[in-house]
Amino acid sequence: MVTKRQQFDSALSGLRKHLIEMGEKVEKAILLSVQSLKAGDLDLARQLIADDAAINAMEEQIDELGTNLIATQQPVAKDLRRIIIAFRMASDLERMADLAVDIAKVTLRIGEEPLIKPLVDIPRMAEIVQLMTNESIDAYVNENVDLAYKMAKMDDEVDQLHSQILRELFVFMVDNPKTVNQSLLLCFVSRYLERMADHATNIGESVVYLVKGKRPDLNV
Repeated sequence: MVTKRQQFDSALSGLRKHLIEMGEKVEKAILLSVQSLKAGDLDLARQLIADDAAINAMEEQIDELGTNLIATQQPVAKDLRRIIIAFRMASDLERMADLAVDIAKVTLRIGEEPLIKPLVDIPRMAEIVQLMTNESIDAYVNENVDLAYKMAKMDDEVDQLHSQILRELFVFMVDNPKTVNQSLLLCFVSRYLERMADHATNIGESVVYLVKGKRPDLNV
């Protein structure tokens, strides 16, 4: 006979699985959004925007699973925190996906206009954010506090790249006013990636709260 604890553990395992799948989709969205920008691939940008509905649906599914789990199993203490944090993580991941869509929209706004410079730092930011997304989910699944704290260091790297990009684009705008429109759009892209890193760091904070019962501030 299946015990109540076994039922809870099985349902919680399903919740983790959905979070992992959602994280994978968000990672892919980040990658494709920057690829579309770098290559000027308007079809890819449109597809990414269309696919965002699936990620929104995953957040709703996680909310439904977690709510049902609370209602039927009435978890307490750390078990309850696991579910509440799953809600927060799904929200952070959904927002990251929205920001990837914002990058795709920038691709469409730039259209067929040539980029004012080869993109180097923006793809690097995206790589770090992808890794942060992956490792933040891993930190939750394995309740790995050390990995959660790693988010702060990686977030600092993203912040530094963001500042560097803004300085460089400011010089472009001053030297050649014709680049102002595209430079501002690329500044937005850098900001979107910087915000994604903040959301991944939020997940790291949630993991620390799960394990230790206290929420640190890693976004400093």
